[in-house]
Amino acid sequence: MKLKWLYFAISLIIVLPGLYFLIRYGLKLSIDFTGGALLEIRSQSKLDDQKVNSIAAGQNIEIVSRASLENNTYIFRTKPITQEQNEKFKTELKNIGEGITEKRFESVGPVIGAELTQKAFMAVLVASVFIVCYIAWSFRSIPKPYASWKFGMSAVIALLHDVLVVVGLFAMFGHLYGVEIDSLFITALLTIIGFSVHDTIVVFDRVRENLPKMTKNTFEEVVDFSLTETMVRSLNTSLTVTLTLTALLLFGGESIHWFVMALLIGIISGTYSSIFNASPILVLWETKTSRRN
Repeated sequence: MKLKWLYFAISLIIVLPGLYFLIRYGLKLSIDFTGGALLEIRSQSKLDDQKVNSIAAGQNIEIVSRASLENNTYIFRTKPITQEQNEKFKTELKNIGEGITEKRFESVGPVIGAELTQKAFMAVLVASVFIVCYIAWSFRSIPKPYASWKFGMSAVIALLHDVLVVVGLFAMFGHLYGVEIDSLFITALLTIIGFSVHDTIVVFDRVRENLPKMTKNTFEEVVDFSLTETMVRSLNTSLTVTLTLTALLLFGGESIHWFVMALLIGIISGTYSSIFNASPILVLWETKTSRRN
């Protein structure tokens, strides 16, 4: 606890650059949010990726992703294009492949993107409220003058730190490397929130157990002792998850690469915030309140 301001400074150094990119450039959204088109075609021969990219670039069509299925069937996801652009694109593809036939062409409007954005925001908000309520109820037996709801608020502040770290870094990745966020990114954020709170509750639960036993110690000393007791457990739990995600990052498919990256960043950040942010925030809050009283 005596180094808590150093830990806060480290968090600030990590969060601020991401916030700058987030405010200045925003997130690079995929067609899940902005809308786009989906084209599924079948060919009697295999299509050359470089030639397909060349045709798309010549017609100002941005291919977001592609998937190759059985029997030379291809699915292209693109930024919004008109029916006329789609017809020209298929005509050019016929020059590089035999028996090109369209199986499906769908347009995804931006209304779906707006709905996803709203639901993602609501999911995080509702999850945060329920977390505070649950922790406040679970910790209702802690001795006075400590307030159980402060435990919940400290946990939520720590998980919001993790969300800012991941969102800020992906805003940076989007500007520098063109990384787009999709619905899987929202899934990763909600998973990170759950993991972060899970780790924080373990520490807070040990604080609750030690408060009646260490009545002669200050609240800061109790929290410091509780952190020391749970440190190895927290690190071991996070390490096993990190090893699994690292393996997926190295050997998994390209389609889940950035999803796994978001999880890996969030798990590391969640472990850090659970140990070095949530508890110090609680200590500062309770100490300030006791001094005022």
